[in-house]
Amino acid sequence: MDTIGFIGGGRVTRIFLKAFENSGKELKGISVFDPNPVVLENLETLFPGIDANADDLSKAAGSSMVFLAVHPPFMMETLTAIKPLLDSDTIIVSLAPKFSIEKIASVLGDDSNIARINPSASSYINQGINPVCYAHSMNADARASLVKLMKPLGAMPEVEENKIEAYAMISAMGHTYFWFQIQKLKELAVGFGMNEEEAKQVITGMMDGTVKTLFDSGLDYEDVIDLVPVKPLAPVENVITGFFDDHLVPLFNKIKP
Repeated sequence: MDTIGFIGGGRVTRIFLKAFENSGKELKGISVFDPNPVVLENLETLFPGIDANADDLSKAAGSSMVFLAVHPPFMMETLTAIKPLLDSDTIIVSLAPKFSIEKIASVLGDDSNIARINPSASSYINQGINPVCYAHSMNADARASLVKLMKPLGAMPEVEENKIEAYAMISAMGHTYFWFQIQKLKELAVGFGMNEEEAKQVITGMMDGTVKTLFDSGLDYEDVIDLVPVKPLAPVENVITGFFDDHLVPLFNKIKP
């Protein structure tokens, strides 16, 4: 059985473990290293089957598949620390933006089995979009093992590496652009007289239909928005879209390699 190691026990590791748990996958054989024992205690409370360690990196880094769930500022020191603990056939998966496969390979070696994945929050409920790119040196068996492991997290489109950060902005961070608005709609719906379950159902259906009408109706954008005669937020649309430009474009430029 393949063993799995996570270097870093934060939210992205929690997303992976919850997706595995939801799918019925046993957590036995999964090791997590994090230097913060409180982080590990919280993780062990949620997932008692894992092997967590705050002092010894070797168990997680010695796994057959190692996920680098660390923040970019700590990536280089992490790569240096795990290098002597890796086997030649270890599959190394970076979950961090900014660090290219080339940069990772500059520490671990050009013949390493390296992949980059950008997981999304909805992977927590097995419905994520988790784009992946592979090092040219990563062999077919290693790729197949990773694809099989990732199935519980949702879709895993293979993309060009230079698009990973674009996916990070859209499929990973995109939830946050809408969650607060959807929550406000639910509160308004309840205030207008719906019960909470009715509000959840109608908003879920409306959001699904909104996206499909925009992308699948065959209509131009102007014809789509003309389907609804009353547009209460029209006076502030330019303000809202301006926030997208003001905040998302600079962030994208910051996380690009």
